[in-house]
Amino acid sequence: MGFIRPRAGTLVALFVLTVASLAPMAAMAAELVMFTRDGCPWCARFEREVAPAYHLTDEGKQAPLRRIELKAGGSNLAGLSAPVIAAPTFVLFEDGRETGRITGYQGDDAFWGLLGKMLADMPSPIHRSGTAARLD
Repeated sequence: MGFIRPRAGTLVALFVLTVASLAPMAAMAAELVMFTRDGCPWCARFEREVAPAYHLTDEGKQAPLRRIELKAGGSNLAGLSAPVIAAPTFVLFEDGRETGRITGYQGDDAFWGLLGKMLADMPSPIHRSGTAARLD
């Protein structure tokens, strides 16, 4: 019995179908964008209190954190409902558009509570991780 080799065209077609089927999943992904600024003490506090464990939480898995340096004059990134002018500002994006915003950082409890409310409004809501995933 011989081995049947698939044609190159068949492999390309399978690859294209696979990529095309994954594209809707990627487009539906949520992302939390942190607009930060060098020298911002509240940004530094967030980096100490929340950032080290964020990716380990359910929230971080549902909405991975991406940082954008806020330039003078603010940011008008595509998908924002209004320009960002203050740092830190956390914007939740879903399907490439803003679905929620936290302006400022008042401590980890306030951050987790506000983020939890924003995520609960998403089509596949999750519950707050609580303190178990945080670093103390």
